[in-house]
Amino acid sequence: MIIRLELAPGSVLNESALMDELGLGRTPIREALQRLRRDELVTILPRRGVFVTQFDLDDLPVLFNSRAVIEPHLAELAAYRGTEDHWNEIETVLAETENPAVSADTEAMVEADNRCHAIVWDAAGNRFLTATAEMLYAQSNRLWHLYLGEIEDMGPALDEHRQILAALRAGDGPSAARLTEEHVRTFEREIREGMQRRMASGVAAR
Repeated sequence: MIIRLELAPGSVLNESALMDELGLGRTPIREALQRLRRDELVTILPRRGVFVTQFDLDDLPVLFNSRAVIEPHLAELAAYRGTEDHWNEIETVLAETENPAVSADTEAMVEADNRCHAIVWDAAGNRFLTATAEMLYAQSNRLWHLYLGEIEDMGPALDEHRQILAALRAGDGPSAARLTEEHVRTFEREIREGMQRRMASGVAAR
């Protein structure tokens, strides 16, 4: 809900309302909020409440520079440690995106991208790096939803996963790392271009 902007940045979260909406008890809701706090998606202020974290665009370079370090390393580890089951799973995800109903659904395509990343991280077998990668990806995903209307086509991103998969299958760690860094940087460039288009349209409207 936070990532998809159903809960907007700055929104106040009410535990009781979340319990009713999600059909969960107070303990799992509080555990989830603590996890979200760790991932910097919510801010918990004593005696004031829980707020959806605002996204500071000044953090954008730090976010993508961090992803461009961690995710290529995970991809290289995955090339050495992953199994054919991992690669078959990625292949299945990518095959699903060839269905016109899926390829036309931007949310489904983003979810496919997410699943491909998650499988690679699982194959890498480093839970500490994976936890950080998940947090960074969640922040990037929220940005994607923020500029959803400005990013026109997820198809090229999934094509990049096909190239990464080929390197992983071949056990070529350096190539998997290089292609993953290019994938992250391409997404960063699209976000920046989306921001520029949004700003330009705002100026034109005035």
